[in-house]
Amino acid sequence: MKPPVGPEEARLPASDIRTFASNCTMHGLGHVFGPGAPPARRGLWAAAVLLALATFLYQVAGRVRYYGEFHHETALEERESRRLTFPAVTLCNVNPLRRSRLTPNDLHWAGPALLGLEPAEHAAYLRALGRPPAPPGFMPSPTFDVARLYARAGHALEDMLLDCRYRGWPCGPENFTTIFTRMGQCYTFNSGADGAELLSTPKGGMGNGLEVMLDVQQEEYLPVWRDVEETPFEVGVRVQIHTQEEPPLIDQLGFGAAPGYQTFVSCQKQQLSFLPPPWGDCSSVSLDPDFEPDAPGPLGTPSPGLSPPYSLMGCRLACQSRYVARKCGCRMMHMPGSAPVCSPQQYKDCAHPALDALLRKDTCRCPNPCASTRYAKELSMVRMPSRAAARYLARKHNRSEAYIVENVLVLDIFFEALNYETVEQKKAYEMSELLGDIGGQMGLFIGASLLTILEILDYLCEVFWDRVLGHRFWNRKRPQRPSSANLLQEGPGSHRTQVPHLSPGPRPPTPCSAVAKTLSASHRTCYLVTRL
Repeated sequence: MKPPVGPEEARLPASDIRTFASNCTMHGLGHVFGPGAPPARRGLWAAAVLLALATFLYQVAGRVRYYGEFHHETALEERESRRLTFPAVTLCNVNPLRRSRLTPNDLHWAGPALLGLEPAEHAAYLRALGRPPAPPGFMPSPTFDVARLYARAGHALEDMLLDCRYRGWPCGPENFTTIFTRMGQCYTFNSGADGAELLSTPKGGMGNGLEVMLDVQQEEYLPVWRDVEETPFEVGVRVQIHTQEEPPLIDQLGFGAAPGYQTFVSCQKQQLSFLPPPWGDCSSVSLDPDFEPDAPGPLGTPSPGLSPPYSLMGCRLACQSRYVARKCGCRMMHMPGSAPVCSPQQYKDCAHPALDALLRKDTCRCPNPCASTRYAKELSMVRMPSRAAARYLARKHNRSEAYIVENVLVLDIFFEALNYETVEQKKAYEMSELLGDIGGQMGLFIGASLLTILEILDYLCEVFWDRVLGHRFWNRKRPQRPSSANLLQEGPGSHRTQVPHLSPGPRPPTPCSAVAKTLSASHRTCYLVTRL
């Protein structure tokens, strides 16, 4: 309980510490600076106040330090949905080029780079393909486009796709989009390209997704002439399930489906949310794939522009395109950007070595996207076709039973359920929690609040005004004290009267109502002359 304010304290100025201590809401100050208390009691209260203040500052420093470390926590939650958007599905035949579509001109330009052939081996390779040798006087074309080679000689979806159904409804090649990857010409279902409406499903389980029957066309596979890096030894298709905003990186992230099997792929959608710096390291700015020679910054620095939404795979492809364009002056056909496509010789001498070196050094620094979607997969498979089904399929597609067993596969992709997981990074310590902790420590140790801080600031302003500004202001406004020898009095009309010297003898006191002498009749101004 604060002591009552006495007459002596009431006369103290507001800048006095005793006045402030008697009225401040901070606990203990009134006992330290209040009047009438013994010195020993004041000392004990001062020690208690200082100890509580030191503990409070220590706790606040720890909370501020913890907030400055920008910790985060990860929350996992499962949510329900009535309808889910079906993902994009990209398919690539393991064999990049059909042997029946290769020409002597293709071997001249692309043989050394893509197939590892020497010029002297072209005739033998054509015989292995079952093709006649180059005619006498053969002259290769002056230019060659690798992208056109893959578009012409790659496996056509119209020939590979034997059957297609989505949720029981028939689909066809028109529902797929052609895309180039490092594996050659591939096809994406439900890509959403050119503003196409994205497909969705209201149910989970088999029969509520995509089911395709494919012919891998083994008779079109290229003969293995020499063991080079791009030589495929397997048979089947590579498949990648991804979002529409994310380009496929099927040579690294795709899974395989083999002929003679029906592969079931059960998917579960996962939504990931990461925090930007300083709590995390995510990014939402796309990387421009076009190389700018004068642009400063590291290779993987994102640059804003008219680009698709940021994704991890898109950033890697753009970074690879920049690197290859810087080293070779061109880009590989699956890379984005406006640089020209590399020639076969540039593929062999520069592009492939540069890309392999980049992947080994892991130069591209691509942070996680702040918001992304991925699909967890569970694969299972059964042998197909059965003997009865092989006879039926052989009659239906005008093929032999052996051909059906060696070349046909079925791929069934569906959602396991309509629920999905969310993995979200959250700030472990918000600013509101920091302020709450500081307020709690302040109330616990020193009994103060935000208004107490305002009281302290108000007191400091009073001290500054009274001790600094008030003193200077008073010195400027206080008139100079006149001497007892003479008084110079000046009227409004600048008439001055010299008062004669007053004798120091005894003199009766002059009453306060004394009448002064009139100096000028025109101004009617009176002056009071008193003895100083």
